[in-house]
Parts: sequence; structure tokens; C-alpha cells
Amino acid sequence: MITLPDELRDALDDMIGGYREQDLARSAGLLTARYRETGPDPALRSETDVAAYTATRMPATYAAVTTALTQAAAAMPESRPVSHLDVGGGTGAAVWAASAVWPSLRHVSVIEREPAVIAVGRRLAAASAHPGVKNATWQRSAIRTDLTPPSADLVTISYVLAELPAAAQEPVVRWLAGRGTTVAIVEPGTPQGYARVLAARDLLVGLGMRIAAPCPHTSACPLPEGDWCHFSARLPRTGLHRRLKAAELGHEDEKFSYVVATSAPVAAAEGRILRHPRTRKGLVTLTLCADEVTELNVSKRHGDAYRAARDAAWGDPWP
Repeated sequence: MITLPDELRDALDDMIGGYREQDLARSAGLLTARYRETGPDPALRSETDVAAYTATRMPATYAAVTTALTQAAAAMPESRPVSHLDVGGGTGAAVWAASAVWPSLRHVSVIEREPAVIAVGRRLAAASAHPGVKNATWQRSAIRTDLTPPSADLVTISYVLAELPAAAQEPVVRWLAGRGTTVAIVEPGTPQGYARVLAARDLLVGLGMRIAAPCPHTSACPLPEGDWCHFSARLPRTGLHRRLKAAELGHEDEKFSYVVATSAPVAAAEGRILRHPRTRKGLVTLTLCADEVTELNVSKRHGDAYRAARDAAWGDPWP
């Protein structure tokens, strides 16, 4: 389970407490319906929309970005980023996630176009104990490649490419690569989200960047046609979260696709686990991505490798 920092959870609860639950539930339902009918829709049409979106989506975005950056950090053990630019940052989920993975971050900037979203992001950030989050600067702007924010050690863009016209996505990825040493892109874990991530990955590799995660190589993706690379982050749901989403389970599994590319040194994994490990008595079967996708059986006779396989999870590097 990936849980929100205590101060963020408390600040969210405090913010949400200023709204009637039935109004939040109505906004959450409309946002979900719009998403299912037309795809990602950045137009939050009222303060209640912003509050409902923050309550239902910020924890999941935080979980996905935290998972992606944690895997990248494992491949970049010497990296200590100090500056962070979050593009299309919403209410700051990626800012909170990055500071949890890299406490070294101090100079944080967020680009976000909606003033009501910025207001909520600033309010939540003010509650942070981390100086980078607390003192983050917020710039109101649509995403444009003629913007010239300061270059940063880390640039993130999460759940945003789908909101851009198809023709704008490649120029934006090129622009991101020009702004940062390390670029992290997170999209929904759907075939369409994976396609956007794969196109961005190929472009970043073509620009000379190394892949920190999830890919263990910079060759062509070996997945067969019709399959897509995605991962999952589990997060708890509060009672209000369940009611707003009309859900019964006390947890949520956020599916996402991602790539983290960097100009910094990378200790690349030899493989990446692409599915939940399948466990039978004395045997663990792993689906691995390396230069090709393979099935690896690890049995008790493999000793330490077997114990490692029993503890391994979907998305982990191997070995």
C-alpha cells in the first residue's frame, strides 16, 4: 500500500470538509462520466469540481508517480536531484511524490493552467514539512513549448499527454527533454496510454537519453502486438473516498504506464517483471522483459533466487 504523507492526508481532509458530501459526490460522478465518454477532460468547471477531483484522483496520482520514481531512483543510486519542474501539475501530486522519493529536492516549480487548481495546490503544499513542497512556485499557464522555466534536475508530467492534441505531444516531449536532466512521464495504464509512453520513450532514446525505468534496455519494445506495458500501485481508500467513487473495497489499484529517461548515469536492471508473479508450491514463474519477453521458472533448488522471487512484485527489476 502506498499512503499519502500524514500532512497531505490531513490537509486534504480539512479542504474536503468545507464541502457538502452530496455536492462532492455529484461532481465526482460527472467527472467520471465525462472521462468515460470523451477521455481526459482538464476543464474543472467549479470549485466543487476541483475539490472532488482532488479527493478522488490526487491519492491515485501520488501512488503511481511515487511507484515510478521509486523504480527510477533504484537505477540511479548516485542521483540527488535538487530542482524539480512539474508540468501540468494539477494540485501537486507529483511534487509530493518526488519529494518523498528524493528528499534532496529544494527548488520546485509547477506549471498549471487552472487558477482554482493552483489555489488548492498551494493550500495543500503549505501544509508540507518538506521545504521544496512548502515553498514551491506555481506558474499559471497552458503547456507551451515557448515557455522558458528554469532547467531542472527532474521534470515530471503525469496524466497530461492525453489532454494535448496528438500533433502537440512530440514537440512537448522534446521540450521536456530540453528542460531537465531526468524526465518522468506517467500516463494511464491503458493501450492508448502505453502507446503515448512508448512514443515518448523512443523519442527520448533518440535524443540520447538513457532509460532508468521501467525498460531494462533501449532497444525496440519486445511486447507482441495487442499487449501493453503497464503496472499497478495499490492505495487505501478512506470511507469518504469509497462513497464518492461508489466503491466497496477499502483499497484501489491504480494502473499506469510510465517511462523515466535521464542523462545521468544509470545502473540498469537486467530485466523487469511485467506481470504478477505466479506462485505454486516450490515454484515461482516470472514474466520478464529484457531484450525479449520470457517466462522464467524459479524453484526451491535455486536457493537465494527462489527466496527473492517469492518476495518479488509486478514492476520490480530482476534480478
